[in-house]
Amino acid sequence: MFDSLFQATSSLFTISGLICLLGGVFIGIIFGSVPGLSATMALALFLPITYALDPNIAVILLIALYIGGISGGLITAILTGIPGTPSSIATCFDGYPMTKKNQAFKALGVGVTFSFLGTLFSTIILIFLSPVLAKIAIKFGAYEYFAVALFSLSMLVGLSGNNIWKGLISGLMGCMFATVGMDSIASVNRFTFGSEEIAYGFDVLPVLIGLFAINEIITKADTVKSEHQNMQVINAIKIEKGLGFSIKEFFSQTKNFLVSASLGTGIGILPGIGGGAANVMAYTVSKSTSKYPEKYGTGIIDGVVASEASNNAAIGGALVPLLALGIPGDTVTAILLGGLTLHGIIPGPLMFTENISIVYAIFSAMFFGAIIMFMMEFYGLKIFTKVLSIPKHFLLPAIFLFCIIGAFGVRNNFFDVWATVLFGVIGFGFYKLSIPSAPFILGFIIGPLAEINLRRGLMFSQGNFAEFFKAPIATTFFILTALIILFAIKSRIKK
Repeated sequence: MFDSLFQATSSLFTISGLICLLGGVFIGIIFGSVPGLSATMALALFLPITYALDPNIAVILLIALYIGGISGGLITAILTGIPGTPSSIATCFDGYPMTKKNQAFKALGVGVTFSFLGTLFSTIILIFLSPVLAKIAIKFGAYEYFAVALFSLSMLVGLSGNNIWKGLISGLMGCMFATVGMDSIASVNRFTFGSEEIAYGFDVLPVLIGLFAINEIITKADTVKSEHQNMQVINAIKIEKGLGFSIKEFFSQTKNFLVSASLGTGIGILPGIGGGAANVMAYTVSKSTSKYPEKYGTGIIDGVVASEASNNAAIGGALVPLLALGIPGDTVTAILLGGLTLHGIIPGPLMFTENISIVYAIFSAMFFGAIIMFMMEFYGLKIFTKVLSIPKHFLLPAIFLFCIIGAFGVRNNFFDVWATVLFGVIGFGFYKLSIPSAPFILGFIIGPLAEINLRRGLMFSQGNFAEFFKAPIATTFFILTALIILFAIKSRIKK
């Protein structure tokens, strides 16, 4: 395994590999640090560029954007109290109070350091856990894949927020839009209304760009009334020696880091949850188990450590089900799944035998991307904070232009452009009605997997659904699905 991992790093140490690694991390940090942008938008925008790249190099670029985008959110969270990404929400709780106490450099140093360590922690878990899961998953057939898809769809409950019905509506709409086009089994057109362009269905890229990037642009245009935002950009940071904290303070966070990173990795492995939930949950656990919970929220490093270690650990965790089972752990890995599929690479158990070079390219990109992220954030703090001062009337049109170009580049037709706009409007409607978008993406990607394998399974069993329960792995996932639904119902009844 280590020989293959060593060989995979050769892709990194080429001119194109280094450009993609360095550029991807840098751009990802910018997208993460600017409120309204995100790692999801960064990957959605740059996904078309990967068409012209070697699959190994394309993976390096996407992973670099992912790492930079998640970690970059800590910059604005600490300096302005506004999370650059949902994964940095809890970083604001103690990071910004530290800035108010003139400890911005210390807070940034702690955040950058434990973001780096959290990424390394999950990378190690990813390297050793993915092959183990793959050996189990290689036994999967139609019954098992349907059960896994159903289990993943049950995560809609967790993504629905306070209103489970809105989450279910979003998820079902995603499944419905995924059925548009030619049926892959019976080769029958569905909901095409006689249009040849619609017969090809909606590509995942326009859906992702529209639902997240275009929606975000429309939302920002709707909320930004003028250039003057209610945001204080800190241009001058008091520079201290080292990383701003002592060795004693570093080792005092060992338990906090291990618990938070483990929690982040575990949550990341569960499909459909991601770092947005991981950082808040880790912060809550850290506070509840602390000897001084009353100090949380007043500006202590414990809160920053818990949030940043967990949200970055969720990166590697989210890649585990993607590589081993072909199921995205969050919306960012959903885009990564689309990127791999565009190159003819199907994530899943066979990936560890048919595309082992891609697997180890991901491992290498995770490891070296974390190192590059650490160096860039530490030495480039002043540069990144300058991005916050770009007027929105310059930034939003530029992003919109990139979105349209990216959508057109998928299949070189205007149908995908109009599809991008359509899903942007749908996303904006979701925003206005407080309907979560994440369940839509989950339904759009996992829905076809569930449908196809259900139909294949019924064909194998000659219409006898009871055969599904005779497969031990499938039965296990059916039970887990039922437990998740029952737990969700019980929680709603208590509320």
